[in-house]
Amino acid sequence: MDVYYIFCFLAAVSVFLGFINQYVLRTQTTIAITAGSLALSLIVTGLGKLEVVELRDWVAQLLPLMNLPDLLLKGMLGFLLFAGSLHIDLLMLRNQKVEIALLAIVGTLISTFAVGYMLYFFFGLIGMPVALVYCLLFGALISPTDPIAVLAIIKSMRAPEQVSIQVEGESLFNDGFGMVVFAVIYALAFQGTEPTVAAISHLFLVEALGGIALGLATGGLFHWLICSTNDHSLELLLTLVIPTAGFAAANMLGVSGALAMVVAGIIIGNFTREKGFSRMSQHELDNFWSITEEFLNGILFLMVGLFLITIDFKPIDYVLIVAAIVIVLLGRVAAVGVPFLFLKRHRRYHPYTERILIWGGLRGGLALALAMSIPAGYVVDGVLEDATHDLRHLWVVMTYGVVLFSIVVQGSTIAPLIRRSREASFSENEPPTPQAD
Repeated sequence: MDVYYIFCFLAAVSVFLGFINQYVLRTQTTIAITAGSLALSLIVTGLGKLEVVELRDWVAQLLPLMNLPDLLLKGMLGFLLFAGSLHIDLLMLRNQKVEIALLAIVGTLISTFAVGYMLYFFFGLIGMPVALVYCLLFGALISPTDPIAVLAIIKSMRAPEQVSIQVEGESLFNDGFGMVVFAVIYALAFQGTEPTVAAISHLFLVEALGGIALGLATGGLFHWLICSTNDHSLELLLTLVIPTAGFAAANMLGVSGALAMVVAGIIIGNFTREKGFSRMSQHELDNFWSITEEFLNGILFLMVGLFLITIDFKPIDYVLIVAAIVIVLLGRVAAVGVPFLFLKRHRRYHPYTERILIWGGLRGGLALALAMSIPAGYVVDGVLEDATHDLRHLWVVMTYGVVLFSIVVQGSTIAPLIRRSREASFSENEPPTPQAD
């Protein structure tokens, strides 16, 4: 089947799942599509085992044609990050710049090393020694919260403004920073890069600073172009060029396309929106990118769910999934808790801030795409079941378990937490009750 036709049918299924959710589940669209695709995967797998119908081989041939890692990391990610950053309020971002910087940079590093070292010791305990650099690689790919999943859920639930900007800002920036950390550790693990301070610093600076510089240049150029025309259609088309040609240019130059899209999106959303768009055009801009974001979200999470059909689970994999979920949650607690030990000394925060940041640290298709980008053929020897385990298989299975848990369990249970946080905000804003004499 032609790749274009496959994409069309997946898009149709995604839209219909969203339509059914409106009348049946009535939950957030990302959660509904992920749960729906998971249920579909389990049904297809069950029918195959009952020999009613065998679709596993067909799906196994279909997904490589779509090439999920490249489709997301070199294509859809640019659209989704640009669309998400368009709605970031720069003034609020400035007010929370220290918090977001610490969470996105320090928190991501803390989580990467905490998860990596805990995983390293866990594998040693069960008799499956895995090199520390590979465990750190898993820590790097799983530590950034996925903005695609986080933004969709936080926006729909209207968290308190202070909490919302921290969650949104962190998820956008730690995504870009996390991909830089992943690229550095990936180079150390598979490309023979010497682990010297100079080599690591060079890789990091080229990826991170190069991405920010390209984002500033791209945002500035398209700000000027959009402000130079009064054609509403052309204005929208110009914004479409940023996550297409701009993101492709970042990948070709070897800099962080994720950071470039976030920076460019903030420029367009905060400066160009006011100076280059009329009131009507601003409404069209928001509608266009909201629809684009929701459409691509649906396709992405449907593909992530269908990927389950192709995984050949072994008994040990279920143990590793549970261990990965616990380890990643502990890493998230450290990633949020340590920066806030410093932050709370200088500023007062909403009482639910840390809890929402910890439980709202969702992982999504980005983590799975990074796991799938690991080359096959690196074998981990294990004494359990006298089997050898492919590193890519282990990391993909564990990542898939964490992604499903975070979206389906954390995503569906964070609503009461956000609701209580809103109530706490209202109670704090209420005037004190006069005391009787």
